[in-house]
Amino acid sequence: MEVLIVNQREVPDLLPMDECIEVMAEALAGLARGDSVMPLRGMAGLPDQGGLLAWMPSLLPAGGVMGIKVISVFPDNQGTELESHQGAVLLFEVERGRLLAIVDASSVTAIRTAAVSGVATRLLARADADDLAILGSGTQARTNLEAMLAVRNVRRVRVWGRNRVHAEGFAETESRRHGISVEVAATAREALDGADLVCTTTSATEPVLLGQWLSPGTHVNAVGFSGPTGRELDAEAVLRARLFADRRESILNEAGDFLIAKSEGGIGDEHVVGELGEVILGKVEGRTSPEEITLFESLGLAIEDLAAASHIYRRAVETGKGTRVELGGERHDGS
Repeated sequence: MEVLIVNQREVPDLLPMDECIEVMAEALAGLARGDSVMPLRGMAGLPDQGGLLAWMPSLLPAGGVMGIKVISVFPDNQGTELESHQGAVLLFEVERGRLLAIVDASSVTAIRTAAVSGVATRLLARADADDLAILGSGTQARTNLEAMLAVRNVRRVRVWGRNRVHAEGFAETESRRHGISVEVAATAREALDGADLVCTTTSATEPVLLGQWLSPGTHVNAVGFSGPTGRELDAEAVLRARLFADRRESILNEAGDFLIAKSEGGIGDEHVVGELGEVILGKVEGRTSPEEITLFESLGLAIEDLAAASHIYRRAVETGKGTRVELGGERHDGS
């Protein structure tokens, strides 16, 4: 039985950001409609806490597909020749359970995560938001910049990173790539001064964004660390904001930004206004005033990976891209 292999270099051509934003919007709306089956992710960490293995299954029966993403997460890879997230998305069909494709997970994760930030920004940010601050200078900083440019007419971009050299390299590369000027800020606070769009894309487990720095009307995409024991935002940032999730169950169980703020008092589960899919379907109101601070807590969902892999598979079949290999799955009686 043939299986399609789509490698890291091929994924961006098959999943361009503007298309992925629409794919993610539909996937999140489907989740809110109850179309998906999606257990919480599983994780197993190494004893030295240097890395972990994560698995994220999901099923979309109406779409005829099911799948799982299996990745290793090694935050210390940032700044090296390796991505922090490595692995594969396995795409199956639901009629007979055939494995259709194996897709590189690094590229899928980078693009679909940023595309969901694009969906959130389109739904929640002010229409005139044009001053962008990015905290972090790695892969997610790069793709989130692309997503922000796709959904808002960004006038100014500032980046801050704990490694100044990496931030300067990011600014130089992305300025050239997009034909815009990306400024390097000396501190996170300086990057946020006057910003009305913020993307936090770090691996920090202690706050790099303080609520007192946020201007009225700002929209924040909290994209970086996604676990219950660390956070990028302090409690004041969460408390001041109208908080939205990709999935309510996930944020209540997995989001350190929310869970640690909750443990410190001042907010409860009701502080989570709703899911992006509920905003898309009109079940939950998004931004309610120009002065309101909105916050999207991005954890990343298996259904996003499944939707992305399904789109990539269809486009690969249409364009003849990818590599087909014999992998098995056929029955051989007597063997």
